[in-house]
Amino acid sequence: MTPISRTLSDWSPEAIVFDCDGTLMDTERHWQDARTRAFRDFGLLPPPGFAERAKGVHYVDCGRLMAQETNKPDLASELAEALLGHFLSLVAEDPLTMPGASDFVRLCSRRLPLAVASNCPREVVDESLLRAGLRRYFRHVVVPTVEPGDSGGPRPVPEADGPERTVRPKPWPDVYSTAAELCGVAPAAALAVEDSLTGIESASRAGLRVLGVGPLPKGSDGGQADAWTPRLDSEELLSWTRERVPAS
Repeated sequence: MTPISRTLSDWSPEAIVFDCDGTLMDTERHWQDARTRAFRDFGLLPPPGFAERAKGVHYVDCGRLMAQETNKPDLASELAEALLGHFLSLVAEDPLTMPGASDFVRLCSRRLPLAVASNCPREVVDESLLRAGLRRYFRHVVVPTVEPGDSGGPRPVPEADGPERTVRPKPWPDVYSTAAELCGVAPAAALAVEDSLTGIESASRAGLRVLGVGPLPKGSDGGQADAWTPRLDSEELLSWTRERVPAS
């Protein structure tokens, strides 16, 4: 685990882009419950270690992975649909923020433009943040405009001016590069805050500095993250923020 003080001590971001699930909102357990329920709907058992492999994966890709690992490739779309349906029900019943997330977002919003870059559908992100009282702190929310393997044309990026564009899901870099652009900064000037290796890869490919948060993924040293913090209310992170992200 690389401390913030070692890798980010002499750098100040001009914008911060947050992942949502598992970073701001405590929804990973909802995804896990939803995966379990979706497997059960079709009489299937989750393969060992599936939760770790599915973390941060777009729900369509997750449905495909569920089908592949249970040798039921024809059920990919049905599993994805069931997965999303169960998740939407669960998150509506119990929206919770991750430890320290609310206070950290409020602290940063007084200093920098903030955005969210998520693999979840837009309505899930907006509803989760609204229920948690956090939506107003983010200038932009960027989500994929096409699903993995979607052959349809591009759809507009919410809140973006100019031509329509295609925004592919993580681990493609699109959500993070678009979020930085909407915040008016170069990717290299923005900090991504992520909890999954899929999201860290996406942000790193987009050219953002990356702060990993939460427990390190099993068998990993943090991948491409520049630094790692166990929680968003860690004293090291708060001290770094007050020093390197001065109040405007």
